[in-house]
Amino acid sequence: MKTDSRFQRLASDKEKTTIQFEWEGQYYMAYEGDTIASALLAATVDHTRTTPQSGSPRAPFCMMGSCFECRVEADGEPNVQACMNLIKDGMKIRRQTM
Repeated sequence: MKTDSRFQRLASDKEKTTIQFEWEGQYYMAYEGDTIASALLAATVDHTRTTPQSGSPRAPFCMMGSCFECRVEADGEPNVQACMNLIKDGMKIRRQTM
């Protein structure tokens, strides 16, 4: 994962309640009301899935549910669109590999 995030939060976000989630075995903080995609981008995750054909990395792109590039496995459920689902406290998220 990268250490420099180009995804910047608004100053007003700092007043929101924080929650914790797990990504690939590491714990991160997010704000209540974040989508899974925005929480992962803020955590500097560089890709959320790989393609079955070539294994090339994919990441959130459209952020409105049209492209399906942001799919992840969330709490054991595959093919969850990260941009269309809110993150929950204690959620376990993994990279989608199929």
